[in-house]
Formats: sequence, structure tokens, C-alpha cells
Amino acid sequence: MKTSTWATFTGWCRQRPFVGGILVVLAGVEMFFSGQLDVGSIHVQVGVEGMQAMIIPVIVVLVGILAIGMPVHRIFYGVIALVFSIYSLVGVNLGGFFVGMVLSAVGGILVVAWMPKPTRAGTAVELFASPVDEPAIQLGELVEERSRPRRAL
Repeated sequence: MKTSTWATFTGWCRQRPFVGGILVVLAGVEMFFSGQLDVGSIHVQVGVEGMQAMIIPVIVVLVGILAIGMPVHRIFYGVIALVFSIYSLVGVNLGGFFVGMVLSAVGGILVVAWMPKPTRAGTAVELFASPVDEPAIQLGELVEERSRPRRAL
């Protein structure tokens, strides 16, 4: 039975923090373009400070792509996105005129909050409430073997 491309794509998206990662990437793109703006005859960023307006958005875009690509490290990437969203207030024209900062903060929160579905069937309550199988060897059997005297050869 052949599955459609859309079904395959949506299945892939459900296995990772896709929406949060896309929001972080969009925030980085918006920050990048807001850092390159000229308002009339006033240039918004110049000199060494202008380098932050290029580095911070690139890092934010990279963090968003990595969060989508490697969902195992989602908490680290989400925290980095949150840190750079707050720092963008100072480094990138008030965080891309607040739009990029808000997108990055919301995306970072979504990346951190995303959880993969359990691998076994059932809910989390059922998984933790299920009985644990008894081990094959009991503790008393181990003590009996250790207490036997060893024979000399």
C-alpha cells in the first residue's frame, strides 16, 4: 500500500518540534532583515555593533534548523533560542522591532515544551501503572551462593 507524500511529511513533522523550529527560523530571518534597514537617512546599525545584527540572526536560524533536525537536543536548542531572543533586544534593533524577539521566544518555548510520543502503546499513566516483571534470580539465591564454602583444588 502506497502512502502519499503529504502523509509521509506530516508523520515526519510529528516526530520533531517542527512548528517551534519554523517560528525560530522565521524570527532569525526577520531579525536579519530588520538589522539591514535604513530609516530615511538614518542607518540603524553601524560598526562593531552592526556585526551583532548579522551574527545573532544567523545563530537563531541555525538553532531553529538544528531543533528540527535533531529533536533529541530540543531543550538545549530551545534554551539557546530563548537566550538569543532576549539578547536581540540589545543587539538587533530592539529584537527586530519586537517581532523577531516575540517569534523567537514563542518558538523557543514550543521547542522546549515539545515531547515525543511514547514508543509503547498506551498513555503515560498506563505505562507507569503497569506491573513490573519479577527478576529471574531472587536476592536470597545470590546470598546462598556467596555463603557456600569454596573447595580447594
